[in-house]
Amino acid sequence: MDTGAQPLILVVDDDTGHLSTLKTIIKSWDYRVEGVDDGQAAVSKVKEKAFDLILMDVRMTIMDGIEALSNIKAYNPSIPVLIMTAYSSVESAVDAMKAGAYDYLTKPLDFDELKLVIERALEHIQLKNENKILKEKLNSRAILNDIIGTSPPMEKLLEMVTMIAPSEATVLITGESGTGKELIARAIHANSNRRTGPLVTVNCAALPESLLESELFGHEKGAFTGADKRREGRFMQADKGTIFLDEIGEMSIVMQAKLLRVIQERELQRVGGDRTITVDVRVMAATNQNLSENVATGKFREDLYYRLNVVNLNIPPLRERIEDIPLLAQHFLNIYAKKNSKKIKGFTPTVMDMLLKHDWPGNVREMENAVERAAILTLDEYISEKVLPISISKSDTQMTRVARGLLSTDEAQSLEGIEREMILSTIEAVGGNKSEAARKLGINRRTLYNKLQKYGIE
Repeated sequence: MDTGAQPLILVVDDDTGHLSTLKTIIKSWDYRVEGVDDGQAAVSKVKEKAFDLILMDVRMTIMDGIEALSNIKAYNPSIPVLIMTAYSSVESAVDAMKAGAYDYLTKPLDFDELKLVIERALEHIQLKNENKILKEKLNSRAILNDIIGTSPPMEKLLEMVTMIAPSEATVLITGESGTGKELIARAIHANSNRRTGPLVTVNCAALPESLLESELFGHEKGAFTGADKRREGRFMQADKGTIFLDEIGEMSIVMQAKLLRVIQERELQRVGGDRTITVDVRVMAATNQNLSENVATGKFREDLYYRLNVVNLNIPPLRERIEDIPLLAQHFLNIYAKKNSKKIKGFTPTVMDMLLKHDWPGNVREMENAVERAAILTLDEYISEKVLPISISKSDTQMTRVARGLLSTDEAQSLEGIEREMILSTIEAVGGNKSEAARKLGINRRTLYNKLQKYGIE
């Protein structure tokens, strides 16, 4: 209900004399009021204007009150509808309440009762709306609270999130793998004016190019083999909300051109279709690549880059916000100790020192995986080094040197066991993404697969 103006009430009654009387009386109670004389007209009116309440008769010639009520509720379930009936039967009342009526009154109306019922209905709806707004704010705050960090880089980042969230600006979120780019996208959406709409996430690297276009824009029946019915794409699913395009740097040049058109024109065509469909979507994208370098080498379209990079949020890697490591570690420990029914109080000083000195190539994701593993394996009240992954417990020794490629060939050959563990830890840290693991290890994907085969790792 718009609290800035008097509530607007629609009266529906095919008895024109009664309709006129009701309009006059309700107007005298300081409400704005309009009237129509049949159910069909009432449904049309509701689609034209935002009414705060509807008072409607049951028996009408063109469309009765129950049918009109059902149509109105299908269009806008939040409008309270009061039903009037001259046939004070239980059956009429039950039918009305089943169809979604807020309450019913019998004719001839008791105007004092009518006034009280209207006031009660409007107060109820206002309270529901206030509760909904409060819940949305609490949910938004909860998502922001999930972003752990009090270091200067994180405080600056969260300040930017709060500032840009209410805008319609396109956002490009950059940062290394595992830094929490999707969590930032969720925080922006949750604090935006689109928070009641959907947030649709698409991993552009997880789908082959042949399927990505259909996934994003939808397809018509028969558009390709296996397209046995029409399908709405992710952009249509995100209408009135936000679409988050993760790993945008993996998108082909051909798909980049098609995406650019949708972002520019806010319209699309399904694969195999010729009808233009308008979409109302806020776009956010994320990448762990340097897109400006990709533009320079021709791997990424310059015009699309500037369309996406209206606002850039760069998430610092964990090694650049060491102050947040103890907070994050304890946060994840609380989660996984509870999940595994363990009474774990914290970390030994030695372990905390190891956590602070580790480079965290897999960032927050690597830390979460490490703490979860430790919480499962430990039998003590404090996490000790014996339950840490070797990549962390040996981070000050040859393990880190292997990761950085600083060992000689002879040294490295004597450390096959450590190399195997490093590969396993890196793959785990990046969530199983072998391309990303190869990049972190400083080798190409084919070399990584050869090493996996060598060490019998699937």
